[in-house]
Amino acid sequence: MYDDILLPVDESTESTAVVHHAAEIAHWADATVRVLNVADTGRDSVTVVEADVVDTLVREGDTVVAEVGSTLDTLGVEYTTDVVQGDPAPTIVEYAERYEYDLIVMPTHARQSLSRYLLGSVTEKVVRLSPVPVLTARMLEGDDLQFPYESILLPTDGSDTALRAAEHGLDLAAALDAQVHVLSVVEDERGPEEAATEAIDAVVSAADERGVTAIHRHVEHGNPDELIELVADAHDVDAVVMGTTGRRGVDRVLMGSVAEKAVRSVSVPVITVRKES
Repeated sequence: MYDDILLPVDESTESTAVVHHAAEIAHWADATVRVLNVADTGRDSVTVVEADVVDTLVREGDTVVAEVGSTLDTLGVEYTTDVVQGDPAPTIVEYAERYEYDLIVMPTHARQSLSRYLLGSVTEKVVRLSPVPVLTARMLEGDDLQFPYESILLPTDGSDTALRAAEHGLDLAAALDAQVHVLSVVEDERGPEEAATEAIDAVVSAADERGVTAIHRHVEHGNPDELIELVADAHDVDAVVMGTTGRRGVDRVLMGSVAEKAVRSVSVPVITVRKES
């Protein structure tokens, strides 16, 4: 289901677990990886070296993609490389869409000196903007990235975006023969559970169509951000697949969506899927 994978990298990425995780997915899917570096045009990068005008960020990008490529060589992954100039987040999104990539794989935390990887990071902007599914993996010590996934969590609020994301997760679960946990959260501690139950029913129906029968249902009350993390930890899931916006729509995105908070907090890979326009 993933034939072409886009792996954006910078100087913090070459030796990280996310490269190995992308390689594992590529092996499983028999996919080709494109290693991409975006030389940030918002940074001053032109200098003179021995009377020649050069772009140091492009030169650094060439070095970075070569180093990541060396890692992929050792892992036996088919790959190509590219270095382009632009504003990183929109450039990554436009690149993925233009060349019809099936998946973008990115880390959520890099060196803390790289402030763009903290709140409001390049990764989170890509998650918000990308019409292509985005797999994000944390860069914290102690996080363990497992593949193939044996257990996948699908949060849903009953929205069209959540159902589309769940269908993507179910396709992945069917391909991997993984069990599925479906979570719907009632944000009012004393609120009725009917809507949450209906949201789960819709995902279970989609699972039946795909022959996915190992389904676990979870209706919880409280904060969706916290409960996604708690359920993922409690049931040892290997990945979370979720939509980027839900019933609360654009206003939620502007405040920091549930998906973006999950990307920052959940210790396993998170695959985010945006609703088709």
